[in-house]
Amino acid sequence: MGYATYFSMFIKRKKNRSGTVSIVVAEKSSGFYKEFATIGIAKSPDEIDGLLVKARVWIDREEERRHPRLDLFGDERKKCETELLSAEQMLSCITNISINGADLILDRVFDNIGFNRIEDIVFRQLVKARLAYPVSKSATVEYLKNHFDEDVSLSKIYRYLDKLSDNQHEIVQGISVMHTSKIPDGHIGVLFYDVTTLYFEADYEDDLRKTGFSKEGRHKNPQIIPGLLVSIGGYPLAYCIYEGNKYEGHTMLPVVTEFVRKYSLDDFIVVADSGLMNGNNIADLESNGYKYIIGAKIKNESKKIQEWILAQPKVNCQMIEYDKGNGQRLLVGYTDDRARKDAYNREKGIRRLEKAYNRGTLTKDNINKRGYNKFLKMEGDVKVSINYDKLEADEKWDGLKGYLTNTDIPVSEVYAAYHNLGHVERAFRISKSKIEIRPMFHFTRRRIEAHVCICFVALKVYKELERLLKLSNINMSVDKVLALAQTIVTIQVTLPQSKQTITRTMLMKRHQRIAPLFNDEFWGTRIDEVRKKDVHRALRHTSNIVYKL
Repeated sequence: MGYATYFSMFIKRKKNRSGTVSIVVAEKSSGFYKEFATIGIAKSPDEIDGLLVKARVWIDREEERRHPRLDLFGDERKKCETELLSAEQMLSCITNISINGADLILDRVFDNIGFNRIEDIVFRQLVKARLAYPVSKSATVEYLKNHFDEDVSLSKIYRYLDKLSDNQHEIVQGISVMHTSKIPDGHIGVLFYDVTTLYFEADYEDDLRKTGFSKEGRHKNPQIIPGLLVSIGGYPLAYCIYEGNKYEGHTMLPVVTEFVRKYSLDDFIVVADSGLMNGNNIADLESNGYKYIIGAKIKNESKKIQEWILAQPKVNCQMIEYDKGNGQRLLVGYTDDRARKDAYNREKGIRRLEKAYNRGTLTKDNINKRGYNKFLKMEGDVKVSINYDKLEADEKWDGLKGYLTNTDIPVSEVYAAYHNLGHVERAFRISKSKIEIRPMFHFTRRRIEAHVCICFVALKVYKELERLLKLSNINMSVDKVLALAQTIVTIQVTLPQSKQTITRTMLMKRHQRIAPLFNDEFWGTRIDEVRKKDVHRALRHTSNIVYKL
């Protein structure tokens, strides 16, 4: 039995034999308790809270009857008391609070792209979790439970990952391509391809996870090689996964060929970095009739072409062109900024080699063509030294960058198209830093493939939200929007009499910058306006390489 004092009278809770609780107003007089009124009998905590509010009202009225007082502000005071009572009643009716602002935004973007065609709540939850709270699958279970009262077991997630790898890879790529093709800036007339490496904290290999050259410097760890195909706006189109020891130059053509076949492309340009290209790859592109723009390894060109390049005057931001015959054009550009960067990086690399040389730690194992180890030479069988003649020869190439193409588009557009490869690099950065594609806590091929698939969809959602923010003049990054949205709550109130449920998402003053994202009109008529802006934007850029194809 509990007591709550209120002025000279107090509220008494009496437990009944039936298990119910009676709410009674009582008073202590001459050492004895006197009960004045039974307010009601409650069966649940919610009913108890409601009766407590009524009991306080009863005491207020009784105290006013016993001790009437002169009240110069009677009407105003009563309004305040009524206001307070209403607030207390409302608070006592709150049945749930969810911190779900980011979740609501991501749901809208997810549906707007078309991923809601995959009618599986677990898939949706895993994609949103990678953007709002990228952690391990076991931690994701706790996140969904604590924030959204979603009871999804870890075993259910793992079963879903096994299923997803079988039948949803092609579906999600198809949805992404369909949506991207409707965005003028994402037109698929130009395809950008690049790869990265993802290592595992493991000591053993299997049929997928192999040791190889690591872009992350983890050469002793098993890894996989994901490849990514994006449009000119950086919107993801397709992805692939290869064994960790596969030569990256052998990964591109199968992805592009399958993509071209699937979507019946007949006039397009493939853009790729020089690291993906060798003579055989270029010959394969030519034999398939593909147009391409690739980074050229100008230091590997014939002596005649090298001498021609070095004989040209170096003028800042100027491109020169060399006709290699058979429709191939070698374009070489020079910038002062790149020259300074090349000189700085070479000096930094040489200082590192000199320190190693002075320590006596340079061995035959250091001799390779990667980075600035190319300046090393071996004397006899044991002595390794720095070849300063190579260093001097390398300085002549500072500031120069080559591009190889079989297109007939203007030089400036070749340059612009190639440097859009930065979209792929940025996509990998987003995947690693924001979506946290690694570390991966999966060790079977099926679950690794499923995890990468979820991250691919999350990347698409990230890019689409980024696009909508820009076109809607919400000058905030995706990360800042989601961080701010994670301070937004949705309150659920259940009325005690009618049992009607009212749900409200609470936007405070600090949320006004992103308030449109919680407006149904934004995702209806507003989206139509955004699409119109896309069209107008496209019309203003009709000279772009994409729209000339």
